[in-house]
Amino acid sequence: MRPLVLLAFLLTVTTAASAADNPTFSLTIRNRAFEPGELTVPAGQKIELHVKNADAAPSEFESDTLHREKVVPAGQEVTVYIGPLRAGTYEFFDDFNPHARGHIIAQ
Repeated sequence: MRPLVLLAFLLTVTTAASAADNPTFSLTIRNRAFEPGELTVPAGQKIELHVKNADAAPSEFESDTLHREKVVPAGQEVTVYIGPLRAGTYEFFDDFNPHARGHIIAQ
């Protein structure tokens, strides 16, 4: 195998293995609110967050403190990678419905 091809293969395998090691959490947007409203995650670890929109209108997962913003189309699910986070509380909201708010608690 050529050195460049081998390197590309190893990087792909390593990246896939690393992504599989991330703890996975889920949020659902239902009736224009986040369920659950608080989500506890491990501090110091990158996480994979699945955000499902069970409503008939698009929503958005947004957080100024997490530096994330992702539209979640009606009836669909998106994946957001977060962290690693320091211990603390991080607010998120739906920019299309600012009253819909929640918190991620890293500990």
